[in-house]
Amino acid sequence: MDSLIWRLTLVGLALVLVPWVLYPAAVFLLAWMARRRPAPPRPADAALPRLTCVVATRDDPATVRERVADFLAQDYPADRLDVVVALDASVAGELAAALRFDDPRVTVVAGDAPGGKCPALNAAVRAARGELLLFSDARQRFDPQVARRLAGALLADRRLGIVSGRLLLPADEASSIFRLYSRYELALRDAEARLHSAVGVSGSIYAMWRELWTPLRAGLILDDVFVPMRLALDGRRVGFVADAHAHETRRVGAGQEFRRKVRTLTGNYQLCAWLPGILLPWRNPIWVQFVCHKLLRLVLPWGVLLVALGGALLAWRLAGARAPWLAAAALAGAGWLWIGRDALARRLRGIAVQFASMQAAAALAMVHGVRGRWDVWRS
Repeated sequence: MDSLIWRLTLVGLALVLVPWVLYPAAVFLLAWMARRRPAPPRPADAALPRLTCVVATRDDPATVRERVADFLAQDYPADRLDVVVALDASVAGELAAALRFDDPRVTVVAGDAPGGKCPALNAAVRAARGELLLFSDARQRFDPQVARRLAGALLADRRLGIVSGRLLLPADEASSIFRLYSRYELALRDAEARLHSAVGVSGSIYAMWRELWTPLRAGLILDDVFVPMRLALDGRRVGFVADAHAHETRRVGAGQEFRRKVRTLTGNYQLCAWLPGILLPWRNPIWVQFVCHKLLRLVLPWGVLLVALGGALLAWRLAGARAPWLAAAALAGAGWLWIGRDALARRLRGIAVQFASMQAAAALAMVHGVRGRWDVWRS
């Protein structure tokens, strides 16, 4: 019995440590050992290709106008910069009349049926005139150099098919687990890109060659992972430009963050179903990264559960006659964490709630993935 408990505990530890400790440590070490590629030189205006900024949206007209103004304020030759706004088909009729722009560089199109982000992106790319496409969502704002820096990275290394920048969260989220996770994720993506390719891009800031775009299926959840992974399968690299910054303007509540996490994790299951080549090590040049960065994270709740149960059983058996006292101490600690009003209890309780929420999101995403339920935009 003890042997079985130890084995289950070790399996749980492996499921936790490999994706969150061992793999990141290996990637950071290898990236540190690798020669850092010099930053691409600032491209001269004459070398810059025509670039189309793309946003697919169902947001209100004021938000969309602010997004377009931010695009047009980029430090990029005005005669080689244009914008396409694709309105979700479900709201295009009511928004189109309110979104008329005097600037001829701005085009507004209706997204394809049946609606959703990916059909809108397909319509936007068809209307695009640029050799390069720069994608963002409606509620982010760019530093003025973003377009030039992303274009410069693609021009400097033609092995790159797509490059992403860094999304910065509002300063008042500095204490949240979500912000810490975001910083960690960006650092990991940077290190992965230095070795070969990042596993995905940020949907709020990425650029790619238009010739590499292929229409996306309606209902696709993670276009910002599907597109770069498809390009990786085709032999292209996925880059990361650390000094290209987008700024998030939204404050996301706990409920919204839970729903977002369920969607993104469900999207990883969908990705495996709709792009199965990524599961084959002889097809996917970043197979190890994909498995450790994406797939093993999906089973984290079960690893945590095995560690918790195995650790509790081992502690009980090792405690012997003192086991009841150990259990009483554990219950007292849990009670203090649950109802304590001091600052430490509140802080630890907040961290515990956020951690539990992340595990619940992963478990619910697994249910969606097993059932093949991809319509999770409002779940």
